Amino acid sequence: MKEKLCLLLNNSYSPYSHFRVAAIAVMKDGEEFNGVNCENASYGATICAERVAITSAIASGYKKGDFDTLYIMCDSDNIDTCCFMCRQVIQEFFRKDQKIIMMNRNGDQLIKTVEELCPYPFVEECL
Repeated sequence: MKEKLCLLLNNSYSPYSHFRVAAIAVMKDGEEFNGVNCENASYGATICAERVAITSAIASGYKKGDFDTLYIMCDSDNIDTCCFMCRQVIQEFFRKDQKIIMMNRNGDQLIKTVEELCPYPFVEECL
């Protein structure tokens, strides 16, 4: 997966921060959906790689419960974690015991469950 993510980083549109991020959502049936961060001069319109990958799967007909694993790579020596908007979307579509695998550009990994990333989620029962 490291090689795929490294190649995918090249598709990032990040002219403002120069911080490239790539993500691959792997579905239970093995299908994969790519995502990269896509920045905008109006910073609030920027979308993260994780949400692009997840919403691409949804747009292709997949549903909550169809997701298996999410791989994320930042173009950094650090292993960076997901922003909180992405964590909110992740907890919506992934079970709390599923793995989120975060990597730096060297392929070093930090593996967390959704529950570890989102210990106090805002969920349906909160509405």
